[in-house]
Amino acid sequence: MTEKKIILEEIDPVDIYGVNNRLINLLSSYFPKMKIAARGNEIFTKGSSADVRNFEILINRLVEIRLRKTRLTEDDVNSLFETAVTSGRQSEEDADKDVIVFGTEGRIIRARTKNQRKLVENYYKNDLMFAIGPAGTGKTYTAIALAVRALKNKEVKKLILTRPAVEAGERLGFLPGDMREKLDPYLQPLYDALRDMIPPKKLEMLMEDGTIQIAPLAYMRGRTLESAFVILDEAQNTTYGQLKMFLTRMGGNSKFVVTGDATQIDLPKKSDSGLLKGVELLSNIKGVCRIDFGKEDIVRHKLVTKIVQAFEKLEENGEIN
Repeated sequence: MTEKKIILEEIDPVDIYGVNNRLINLLSSYFPKMKIAARGNEIFTKGSSADVRNFEILINRLVEIRLRKTRLTEDDVNSLFETAVTSGRQSEEDADKDVIVFGTEGRIIRARTKNQRKLVENYYKNDLMFAIGPAGTGKTYTAIALAVRALKNKEVKKLILTRPAVEAGERLGFLPGDMREKLDPYLQPLYDALRDMIPPKKLEMLMEDGTIQIAPLAYMRGRTLESAFVILDEAQNTTYGQLKMFLTRMGGNSKFVVTGDATQIDLPKKSDSGLLKGVELLSNIKGVCRIDFGKEDIVRHKLVTKIVQAFEKLEENGEIN
């Protein structure tokens, strides 16, 4: 049996419990084998590890829904719990293992492919992970979900997302706006993923106080990143020197994830990319792992797999560089 105390923060517990505990009693009915007691802003649970974990994840999701709405209703509770707990789910153990975090608007962010699960499993085994593979395989999205979970669980104090702005150079000065407005287009995919997982007001607050930072790779120079989950996206567009600079920023109690697609190098000279050189150099070091994503991991539109295959065929035949 597992015991867990869940603390409701930044919200009035009555909003979750309901009048006369009507909502919390409804929540409890979905976990008949668990003991659940609510006192003040604390919920005490006792049951199987799978039940306790699922209950905690869903409570956190319910809090996020409440932060987006004026009040919760029984329909909100039923919709969330019936979908996540009773409707066509896997075994409790498998469902618990695959769920990474609950996002906004009812999203359940879970590992959906073999290599996404491998990335999740390696989180506690390694402090530096390389996720290499084609577009649409969920490399960065899964990494960001892991980072958001780590932040929510207080495993780290900061979440830092970075990527090289290959086109920045001299052209940056000709773009309108301040530095952030000029760089935002290069960082937009990272913002999009975060908005899927954190309510807008909460995300804005976390960014304002520096808990979540999104910045181009050049801004990493000279820093020591401690107690942080750091993701370098589009690493195929870093040079060997830039990759070394980034990796040597690692401080105590930090997790680094490097994602990239070696077939989509935007540098003037493709041979300048340091990604594969760095992976080859470091992948045999204890605490470092490499996960190779493939076409089977593509989770975008079904045509994306065929598009990737078509381009790979041309490249294999030497018809395109």
